[in-house]
Amino acid sequence: MNTSDQRTEQTSADSVREAVRTGYAAIATTGVWSGVESTTAGGGCCGGGGCCGTGGAATMTAEDVATAVGYAKQDLGSLPAGANMGLSCGNPAALAGLKPEETVVDLGSGGGLDCFVAGPRVGTRGRVIGVDMTAEMIDRARGGLQHYRGHTQLDNVEFRLGEIEHLPIADSVADVVISNCVLNLSPDKPQVWREIARVLKPGGRVIISDLALLRPLPAGVRASVDALVGCIAGASLTADMERDARSAGLDGVRIERGGGYVEAMVNAQDPLYTSVLSMLPPGERIGDYVASVSLFAFKPSIARRCC
Repeated sequence: MNTSDQRTEQTSADSVREAVRTGYAAIATTGVWSGVESTTAGGGCCGGGGCCGTGGAATMTAEDVATAVGYAKQDLGSLPAGANMGLSCGNPAALAGLKPEETVVDLGSGGGLDCFVAGPRVGTRGRVIGVDMTAEMIDRARGGLQHYRGHTQLDNVEFRLGEIEHLPIADSVADVVISNCVLNLSPDKPQVWREIARVLKPGGRVIISDLALLRPLPAGVRASVDALVGCIAGASLTADMERDARSAGLDGVRIERGGGYVEAMVNAQDPLYTSVLSMLPPGERIGDYVASVSLFAFKPSIARRCC
């Protein structure tokens, strides 16, 4: 790649990152994206369209979205106000099988939902670090810490400002890395996977809940900023997700289809999903292109040799 191509690629990546940052800053502070007010509980994500539906006419609340992807009502009931923003497409903290004393890193921690769910599972001697690139999201999550500490009597959760392509975390810190509908937003997914491998301890594991493509999207959907912020336009093909994880040095990679998320968004007539449907060829469904998935992998205890 020549210098001109590299500059063009970097400009494109910066544009994507800024669009995402702007969209989620608005969601964090006002519940507004694309000029439409949120109707989710707690001023969450744009009409309850998880991860992130971009209109005010959707019928699902943030709790509806979280329940649809497997969160227990008792976990949701104990959260600080505003931590659940309806941005989830899975439940990685539950899938991770967290144990006491483990250190967990959450990529794109948003309002802190998965961090606050993970904290009691790892206990007093465990640690949870949430990372988000949007200052407004970090402020929102930190605003819930007092409630969390008072409710659990634990002081084991923190939030750091940073990009998931350049994590503000030392090497080999995490027993577990989780993320919930965030990796699709990155313009440099291979770099995210390299960072995941870097911060994991040898033998550590990663559980990613995300939206993935079953086949390439039509050009009109790929070009939609709303679909980008809404976690669709930037989603990877499942084969690419697996390739990136393996290329970063992770083993045991497997991807499992999740149930219900995309269908719930379509059935609720989420404005983003309705808009995307209108861009598809006649007779085709969003579920023909997009699925909620969970990716599982681990970092080998012994580093691979090059030859």
